[in-house]
Amino acid sequence: MSQPDHTPANPYIPPEQSLIEYPSAFPIKVMGAHQETFVEAVVAIVLEHDPGFDACTIERRPSSSGNYLGLTITVTATSRTQLDNIYRGLTAHPLVKYVL
Repeated sequence: MSQPDHTPANPYIPPEQSLIEYPSAFPIKVMGAHQETFVEAVVAIVLEHDPGFDACTIERRPSSSGNYLGLTITVTATSRTQLDNIYRGLTAHPLVKYVL
């Protein structure tokens, strides 16, 4: 298993100092283009890092104009590294505009 990259933007936080207890349900909000391929891409990325993720639990909220779709996905967070990898995967996808 490779070691996480610890930089000023991603400092190492010892488990005892983390504000998140692992494992735990962790919601992530994702905004992107309102098209089914966006949802499929998000699900594929999340499943890479949380194989037990259930896509049926996704909450969807279209924008008022209908051009964008907000998703709330709740993953089972097992580590900071896992969460960092999910965020990196999501933010790197071209259909994703924001990840919170």
